[in-house]
Amino acid sequence: MATLKKHPRSKFYELLQAQIQNEFNASQQYVALAVWFDNEDLPQLARYFYKQAIEERNHALALVRYMMDTDHHVEIPGTGDVRNDFSDARQLVELALEQEKGVASDIQTLAKAAREEDDYAGEQFIQWFLKEQVEEIAKMSTLLNVVDRAKGNLSEVEQFLYRESATDEGTDPTMPPVAGGKL
Repeated sequence: MATLKKHPRSKFYELLQAQIQNEFNASQQYVALAVWFDNEDLPQLARYFYKQAIEERNHALALVRYMMDTDHHVEIPGTGDVRNDFSDARQLVELALEQEKGVASDIQTLAKAAREEDDYAGEQFIQWFLKEQVEEIAKMSTLLNVVDRAKGNLSEVEQFLYRESATDEGTDPTMPPVAGGKL
């Protein structure tokens, strides 16, 4: 019979547990965006957001792996509400950008908590996520700019994403380990 790990829960670990839910919520929201684009016959935008959904899932499971590796009990949460009602592509990309900014704020709070608690391993672990959020906000800001410049011509956005996918660097080898392995 497995026993629950009883490692003391600090603020940092409570925030990590909450961030697992945030990452799974972000993943589900990205699936909703991908499905909307897929239904509109916009395969590049759909593919982009399906990929984002997998990234967020991997982030959640990297947090899970870290908590398990540091002997902390992990609870896999349900996800919150997901928005599915949109009238145009800009709304979806704008929501994605705001979501990434919110995650960045959450990650900064995690980094601050680790530092305040002298949790050097936790602070080092969370550094990768800080870097990742800078990249995610930049990518989503660029995509929103491309959508705005296209002025409703989503074929231009599709072409942009197709060109960008040709130079996609793939997965980041510095990403922390993911429970169950990366997808």
